[in-house]
Amino acid sequence: MRCSRQLVLLLAGPSGASAVLSATPLERVSPRSSAQPYTAILVVPTGIGASIGGYAGDALPVARAFGAVADRVVTHPNVMNGAQLYWPDQQLFYTEGFALDEFAAGRWGLRPVTAQRVGLLLDAAIEPDLMIRHLQAADACRATLGINIGGYTVTEEPLGVSVEMSPAGASWGTVKRPDALLRAAEKLHAAGCTAIAIVARFPDDEDEEMLAQYRAGNGVDAVGGAEAIISHLVSQHLRIPCAHAPASGPLEIEPELSPRTCAEELGHTFLPCVLVNLARAPTLICPDDAAHPGDIWRDDVDAIVVPLGACGGAAALSLIGSRALVIAVEENSCALQVTTDKLRMDGALVVRSYMEALGLMAAHKAGVNPACLTSNVESIRNLRI
Repeated sequence: MRCSRQLVLLLAGPSGASAVLSATPLERVSPRSSAQPYTAILVVPTGIGASIGGYAGDALPVARAFGAVADRVVTHPNVMNGAQLYWPDQQLFYTEGFALDEFAAGRWGLRPVTAQRVGLLLDAAIEPDLMIRHLQAADACRATLGINIGGYTVTEEPLGVSVEMSPAGASWGTVKRPDALLRAAEKLHAAGCTAIAIVARFPDDEDEEMLAQYRAGNGVDAVGGAEAIISHLVSQHLRIPCAHAPASGPLEIEPELSPRTCAEELGHTFLPCVLVNLARAPTLICPDDAAHPGDIWRDDVDAIVVPLGACGGAAALSLIGSRALVIAVEENSCALQVTTDKLRMDGALVVRSYMEALGLMAAHKAGVNPACLTSNVESIRNLRI
């Protein structure tokens, strides 16, 4: 990407030596036009093998750091879900992926709430013992955390979830009975549930080599793509917050397990993080709904941050050309190579790391010209109009 002026951030490593993090086209950073709360979107798509955010909640530290710079961080389950680990924070707005795309396009808005009434949707394919484990997890969240869980329902038929891999190396999948999924969701909604946690039975015959690579911290989450399809269906159909937790059989103990995958192997279910995060997920609203103080809309977004190889997502494409900074992180590599250059995304900013993205956002929020954070500050130019 050509630029006449660059921002170079230096970070001292353990040895005291400095390492160049990145270069940014600073002439594209315009001052904020509003003093409203700084709102950022953090996106790490699921099932693409992202080096940060491709495992069990390993992007949560990034989200927490974003909360120290931005006043509001809109993000999605793949960033926030760590199986039985989670980090609820009033600054983090847990928004299902399809709903986040609609928000970025301006078709839906977000309304912060104190609590949602969460319904639990269980796949009929889940074995009795595994079903009990998930019901006990829900009861634990009610009794220990005080989450308002309105009840549960089981689908009329097994959902028939399958998982596949694309030629590019990203995961996807199919649901044979989406009608059964949506009928069960409608039942919970009609019973007064304002958010839905979905648990579908996933196949245990995952490719052994792929699973071994993932557990070692080098592979792609094979269930991520199918999980996204399930939650997208319900979110689109009912316009309410939802998220998915896969049900699968136990794995044998692996002594050399990567720390980034450990959260998935702490217990019998991934459900706790979904219930905790849905309990405070923002309500999804439309432009013709009565306005409330604190509602968040597309025009409130100051920055969106995505992996460099995943710039083709709907949210980033919707916000390019808006007042929001579109920031692509180079170090968060993934299976996709849909970059700013390939998309010719004029106005997008490429940074090396999330640390640099945070610095850029901090300067943007403070109204500081990022070019003035370097030792090479050029003289102003005659515009010769």
